[in-house]
Amino acid sequence: MQTIGERLEEARKRKGISIREAAEATKIRGDYLHKYENNQFDIKLPEIYVRGFLRTYATYLKLSGDKIINDYHALGLGDAAKNGRAINREVYGRMDISVATAKAGNVGEAPSAAAAAMTPGADVVPNDKNPATFRPRAPGGLNLDPNLILKGSALVCGVIVLVLLLIWGIGALTGPKADKIPWVQPQAGERALGIVATANTELVSVTDSSGTVLYRGPVKAGETKLIPWNQALVLTTQTPQNIQIDHRGNRFPLKDVTTPMRAPKPNE
Repeated sequence: MQTIGERLEEARKRKGISIREAAEATKIRGDYLHKYENNQFDIKLPEIYVRGFLRTYATYLKLSGDKIINDYHALGLGDAAKNGRAINREVYGRMDISVATAKAGNVGEAPSAAAAAMTPGADVVPNDKNPATFRPRAPGGLNLDPNLILKGSALVCGVIVLVLLLIWGIGALTGPKADKIPWVQPQAGERALGIVATANTELVSVTDSSGTVLYRGPVKAGETKLIPWNQALVLTTQTPQNIQIDHRGNRFPLKDVTTPMRAPKPNE
């Protein structure tokens, strides 16, 4: 004769669904259903929930819920066994006739809360108040999933690394420091030109005829950079509209990205 678990498993396979699909449809945890199909009914829940889940699963699989519950009690399980009440049972072939002295009320439906938790489409709240998702806690502390802790730690470490990389990238993009900007400043009495910025300019480059860099760096709005003017120069900037050339108080705006400047005359 088949056990309860064998009948449940056979009915599920006949229905063509997996335990996971059955769990989603009945809103009962898959590990409970797996234990039922293995004829294990100790799921560490109150007896009324054990019977209620078993009846609901059997009904979902098109089996007789009353028949499954009667066979469950006939195995000496449930409240009837705990209370020491005798169960008379006779077996004729594959038909079981069970006469229990317990009242019909003791083999009744699960409470409305459990029924609501098992109703298809109902929201399952993973807390201690929902028996379908209840996990007994170990004494003296929280029952935390080690995999969840590991994933959370990895996520936190990833965020920290990302923040550090962003800080480093911002620091690298803020431009060269003032003490590293190439700038050849004119000596006292030496002829010079002033590079004046009317707006913040990220990069201005000034080279002489030999290719020597006299200045290469940013110029802030209102700032003037003095460059020695002893030979022909080439001034390059991507924003020429922001730069003017100052020579003895006279300012000349730039028009081109690259501006060649002739060598000074002796009287200039």
